[in-house]
Amino acid sequence: MKYLVSGSEGPGFTSPEEAVEILEEAILPTFDALMKLEAQKKIAAGGLPVGDRAVVFIVEAASNEELDRLLRSIPAWGVLDWHVTPLQSFAGRAAQDRDVVKRFRKRR
Repeated sequence: MKYLVSGSEGPGFTSPEEAVEILEEAILPTFDALMKLEAQKKIAAGGLPVGDRAVVFIVEAASNEELDRLLRSIPAWGVLDWHVTPLQSFAGRAAQDRDVVKRFRKRR
């Protein structure tokens, strides 16, 4: 199953020292984790909205539980606000709509 995942409201910085600390301890390890998941083909596509403290990606997971475990493994999991949208395949929706058309045609 595919899921559209976004993490937003990333941390801001109040000083250069704090920026270095947050970047080294949270942000860069998060990017490393996301790149690893991408290399493992768990993340199908994704990136960062330009100029935003957010991340967006599409995950391949067998279940909600697998996705939850994956998200919790990301270093910034506890810092970002996460939004997950399960995605229906194009083929799945097309099949449903073809069935609707058949039912409506039979009613004529």
